[in-house]
Amino acid sequence: MKKLSQKSLILPKNSHDVLLSGACDVAGGAGSVNALPAGGSTARLAPSFDAATPRNVTALVGKSAYLSCRVRNLGNRTVSWIRHRDLHILTVGGYTYTSDQRFQATHSPQTDDWTLHIKWAQQRDAGVYECQVSTQPVRSFFVTLHVVDCDEIYQRMFSDDDSQRIMPSARILGGPDLHVDIGSTINLTCLIQFSPEPPAYIFWYHEDEVSGRKQVISYDSSRGGVSVVTEKGAATTSYLLVQDAAPADSGRYSCSPSNAEVASVRVHVLNGERPAAMQTGSAGLSNSSRCILALLVACALHARLLRAQLAS
Repeated sequence: MKKLSQKSLILPKNSHDVLLSGACDVAGGAGSVNALPAGGSTARLAPSFDAATPRNVTALVGKSAYLSCRVRNLGNRTVSWIRHRDLHILTVGGYTYTSDQRFQATHSPQTDDWTLHIKWAQQRDAGVYECQVSTQPVRSFFVTLHVVDCDEIYQRMFSDDDSQRIMPSARILGGPDLHVDIGSTINLTCLIQFSPEPPAYIFWYHEDEVSGRKQVISYDSSRGGVSVVTEKGAATTSYLLVQDAAPADSGRYSCSPSNAEVASVRVHVLNGERPAAMQTGSAGLSNSSRCILALLVACALHARLLRAQLAS
């Protein structure tokens, strides 16, 4: 394991005071961004943070927590994650500088996202984390992690205090970008959490970002090979499977439940290219996904048979 001096990273003054005064917003909000210098081409090309990245993240005890940091125009600078409780440097670039194996930094070369992954989150992990870029002076983006157990989630969902209430949220796993081979299966999973009851409905949308055309995805569309299955429970999961992916299937896919904000992901269908952040398509489907796919195919065949019998 590589050693790194704490002195090699400079922490901004009063960073605690700036961030900890903010109220908890489980749905996320604008990030805390240091001011960028004004004027000149150098300022325009300087690293900057995407202010739309959530600065408040809530995770369940024992589950994974994902803290995102989106950096534009990074160039040859380095992104580090620092835990403010003890000013411990957790990761630098893709390297981990802690003996706690639960912490890991992930980055896909095709994106601007640097994500701190905390496995099996514990309540002691709650607090402020800093995403720091190695400019002079350093630029920082702060994320507050909240770790709660199921009983606390239930109490806060029905709380009369709006500031304490947790709102249902939706996210598509593996985003914000997925890359699949042409001819493979696009396999998207939308997870809806923190809802007192399952959503009444979930719609999937596909938007062609070139033409701007957006349409509801339907299993009986003329394209064919499209399947949707939803499992409802304490957390609701909706699976979208698109077989025999073609370039026309590229674009933005959105999961829109009745009781939460829309979640989106970009899908890139590639012809022989192999970027690092690549969903392996049908060859990499899990056993559960294969079972779901087989079940959906069987249901589709059964439905066609019933329609044929009714027509006759």
